Amino acid sequence: MASQPSTTAMTTGLDLTDEQKMLVETVRKFVQDEVAPIAREIDKNCRFPVENWKKMADLGICGIPIGEEYGGAGLGTLSYALVIEEFAKSCASTALTLAAHTSLGTYPIFAWGNDNLKKTFVPDLASGRVLGAYGLTEPGAGSDAGGTKTTAAKKGDRYILNGRKCFITNANFADTFICTAVTDKSLGVRGISAFVMPRTTRGFFIEKGEEKLGMRGSDWGSLVFDDCELPAENMVGPEGDGFKTFMKTLEGGRISIGALALGIAEGALDHAVNYSKQRIAFGKPLSEQQAVAFKIATMATEIEAARHLVYHAARLKDAGLPFGKESAMAKLYASEVAMRATYESIQIFGGNGYSQEYPVERYWRDAKLCTIGEGTSEIQRIVISRNILKMS
Repeated sequence: MASQPSTTAMTTGLDLTDEQKMLVETVRKFVQDEVAPIAREIDKNCRFPVENWKKMADLGICGIPIGEEYGGAGLGTLSYALVIEEFAKSCASTALTLAAHTSLGTYPIFAWGNDNLKKTFVPDLASGRVLGAYGLTEPGAGSDAGGTKTTAAKKGDRYILNGRKCFITNANFADTFICTAVTDKSLGVRGISAFVMPRTTRGFFIEKGEEKLGMRGSDWGSLVFDDCELPAENMVGPEGDGFKTFMKTLEGGRISIGALALGIAEGALDHAVNYSKQRIAFGKPLSEQQAVAFKIATMATEIEAARHLVYHAARLKDAGLPFGKESAMAKLYASEVAMRATYESIQIFGGNGYSQEYPVERYWRDAKLCTIGEGTSEIQRIVISRNILKMS
């Protein structure tokens, strides 16, 4: 069942340019025609929809915030967030694929790579000719990303990498990866560097991930480095800047996860509203029952608040202003709103909400990732509190 944008569609036009409104309408039609019809199937079968990625590339949305000189659309962070939001209303898996590719797999090369790396890798990524992935998490280094154990030993004009990354979105279908490795253990996080790695690199292997609770139409896997050789020029930024680069990348990525969570919440609300108008109980539609109407009122209010936080963080980034605290707030609040909205949607559907015949159970499963990926809710509270206390 496809999402029917109704209660939320009218608010997406708030303070948007004509170009942004046109972009939203274009993506909305694409989602309704190509993405929503297969959302249930790819979730059920844990299938990555390669056919839709190719269509998304043809649509020109795989590099929205990337500069035009490198094959992107050059439309900025807010436009990018709007697109992620629109996809997530119907299929969070597809939204996650695009988000991980753009803000994690492509943006750090565009923002901090040397000229050669940008020219070599970014045009193919921004155009969608290849898919990108980002390797930070390890079996022993999740929220504690500074605990990275993967090593990169200098050998002449090359680095030899050994170690493993896990839970890497897009891993099995990506052609370009950006990963962290320790180049100087004695320096702690200042001894972590970042590298760009083609899929065909010798000594680099990919393992399929386990089945997931949600986002089952989005691929993930593990990256294995076994005496993996990379040219020294594949390092992103100066040696030892990798941890800092990846943390800055996550600041921007949190805006896209906030947008993804916002879209999930909106999709769940739309389904709940439509169902409540059709379902009769105690002689009248659920929408006329105060208990249900109040749930919808609360969901809509929280979604609107989340929208303002996400859009505000995106606008700050586009303006070149500090946005780390705001992106953490947006990601924290929107992801937890998505959890509440999807929960309440299931309650409104009742027993039907527990059935896979209706999409709200999928929205609830998908929403959980938003409270974990790119920094858990607990990590966001640490980021926010440190910013606030530093200012006081």
